[in-house]
Order: sequence, then C-alpha cells, then structure tokens
Amino acid sequence: MGYEQLDRPVWNALTTRWAAIAEGDPRARRMDRDYGVFGAAADRSPESLAALAALVPEQGELWMVEREDWPAPPDTRFVRQAECVQMICERLAPGKDPAFEIVELGKDDAPAMYDLAMLTQPGPYAAHTNRLGDFIGVKQDGALIAMAGERMKMPGLSEVSGVCTHPDHRGRGYAGALMRVVAERMLARGETPWLHAYASNVGAIALYESLGFRLHGTVTASILVRA
Repeated sequence: MGYEQLDRPVWNALTTRWAAIAEGDPRARRMDRDYGVFGAAADRSPESLAALAALVPEQGELWMVEREDWPAPPDTRFVRQAECVQMICERLAPGKDPAFEIVELGKDDAPAMYDLAMLTQPGPYAAHTNRLGDFIGVKQDGALIAMAGERMKMPGLSEVSGVCTHPDHRGRGYAGALMRVVAERMLARGETPWLHAYASNVGAIALYESLGFRLHGTVTASILVRA
C-alpha cells in the first residue's frame, strides 16, 4: 500500500475522514476548534494561503503539518516549527499481555482525559479530542493515570495519539501496552497505524520501534498565529 496521503496528513484528513468536523472551503480547511488546532491550505496559491490565514483564530494557534516547506500565510507568523518523524506499523512486534487492567474510556471520562492531557502535554488536545476515535486507559483507585487513542484519519490509515502517563506513574509499561492495543484494533479493521513524534524525542521513538513501528519520513509541525 502507498502512503502518499501522509505527505500532507492534515489536508488529506480534513478532506476525507475528518470532513464532518472541518470548517473552511475548498481553498483551505481547519478542524472544528472544539476538536483541535490543525489546518491546511489546498495549495500555495495566494488565494489558498489567504483562505488559510482567515482560519487562524484572533487569539490562539493553528497547526500545520507538512512534508515540504510552506510559507506563512499573509498576516500570520510562525511562533514555532519542529521536525517530526512519521512512523507506520504494518505488523506489531511480539509482546506480552499487560499485568494491569486496560479499560475503555467514554464520554464520562472526558474531563479526566482533558486534565491528564493538559498535565502531560502529549500534543495538541482540545475539549472534544476524545471524540476523534476510541480511547483506552489505565486507572488506579478510580483515577485515570494513563491513556492512548486515535486522532488523524484518512482512508486506510489511523493515527495513534493522545499517549500519556501521569508523571507519578511512569516507567511501568503503560504507554507501550496501551499503544499496542490501539494499534492491534486498527490493524484488525484493515487500517495501518501511524504516528508522529518529535525527532528529538529519542526515547519515545525507541519505544515505538520496539512495538513494530518503522520510520516513514519526516515532516515539519508549524504553529501559526496572527501577525
């Protein structure tokens, strides 16, 4: 299977499996602000870049993720750019069953999921990010201490995302076990799991490789604000 869709993951998600939560027009789109911060232009034409600029909030950010270099749209500026690796998993490496219970997370868990994401900062997370796909987690005495789930989706592809563990409970294998279950479910649906990681995060990349993920390429994550 080809993975050309991953060259422009945000645009391809917003025009396919994320279309129902997209705002904008054929020149530029962004996801509903309650779901996240990602946006993209159809191309580099002045019309498309101006349309993308209009989707950058007056107060707040819009994130672009692109394989190639893109200019900042008019009247906007980049406040941060970071190199990220894209990794895909066509087959999971053998692993052991976890020694702890993994639970399904639902709408009643949304506040705890948001709080955990705000504490650990696994990446952009908004009020309704938990609705982008199935999430699972680990709880201790009723409190959510680790989770993982799904985010960006295109035909045949689903992103593993929202992976985080409370700082007081790290080093116990929660992240790897949760990611394995999320990826297993994607593969069972006939989808290829993929993910993003900051290129500097060598520890996380090593974990993903141990699960069976392999490097697909690099992209740049760019954060836009109004100039």
